[in-house]
Amino acid sequence: MKRIVALALAGVMAALPAAGFELPGWLGFHSEAATEEPPRPVVTEIVEDRGDDARSVPGMIASKTQVTMAFQTLGRMIARHVDLGDAVGKGQLLAELATEDLAATTRAASAAVDAAEVQLSTARTTLERTQALAERGVASDAQLEQAQQTMAAALAAADQARSELVQAQDAEGFARMTAPFAGVISAVYEAQGAVVDAGAPIVQLSADDAREAVIDLPESALAALPRDAVFTIWQRTDPERTYTAPLDRIEPLADIATRTRRLHLTLPADASFRLGTLIRARVGAPGVPALTLSDAALFERDGQPHVWRVLRDGDGARVEAVGVATGPSYRGRVLVTKGLSAGDEVVIRGVNSLQPGQPVGRRVEP
Repeated sequence: MKRIVALALAGVMAALPAAGFELPGWLGFHSEAATEEPPRPVVTEIVEDRGDDARSVPGMIASKTQVTMAFQTLGRMIARHVDLGDAVGKGQLLAELATEDLAATTRAASAAVDAAEVQLSTARTTLERTQALAERGVASDAQLEQAQQTMAAALAAADQARSELVQAQDAEGFARMTAPFAGVISAVYEAQGAVVDAGAPIVQLSADDAREAVIDLPESALAALPRDAVFTIWQRTDPERTYTAPLDRIEPLADIATRTRRLHLTLPADASFRLGTLIRARVGAPGVPALTLSDAALFERDGQPHVWRVLRDGDGARVEAVGVATGPSYRGRVLVTKGLSAGDEVVIRGVNSLQPGQPVGRRVEP
């Protein structure tokens, strides 16, 4: 029976058309060779000088000599005689504290001195009398020793009272804040009527004789900044007038809130900026183009930063690795000082998946 069924199935299969046994096309078993895909497109950027504003950072003109003024004692500020931007002279009164409590403390200290002087006079008289009696054999050695101890204690108490009186008088004198030098009030921290602690900032006084430009940069921008860096500074309202300002010093500690460090730039003698003027600053001397790239374009090779430059010839294009020298990085863009020229096309996406000489396709805007 099984033999009869097998022969019947064989007959049915033989009667079917040959097309019924063809493999589906999606299995990929074609006799034709696979078609070669075109080179992939690349996201690139054309290197160019994007203008001063695009590669500059904000800053301001500050004084090289500035102090934050504070009272050396606790109290209520009853008067602040200056405001932001006021010019003051040396010794000018800036602010005052209420002196009622301080004066009461001084009077109490003065009364304590008077009482200590009386105790000292009494102890001195007692000692002199006891010494005279001891010389005649009337007073014992124990009485003399006790009189000497009382005299020493009274003398120490009088010295302490005098010291407290001096401190109280100084505190009363600290209620008046005066300017240590001539300058301009560049910041105000407390208003009249406020109760302030000892050492709490009240105003900031800036000398007007020596000025400098200050800017704030993140740590990433300082990593490639040379010690002899030169900046170009200008006002946004007057971009044609630029000045060269070499780097003077960098603050050793970063700001707690912004995590940036302050750079101090030396102003030239002919700079006419006033204190508090807002400026723009960029690395490099005036007139020197500054080429920048996205940070994503860089990759390391043999310990040196490289980029992929696209070389196009007609419809074909390929990439080559180019070593570059970089400067500070700011807001995701890095300054390129060597290796590239304006007009070069550089890959800025997928740089780790390319090989030297690899063909690439059309350019895609970032």
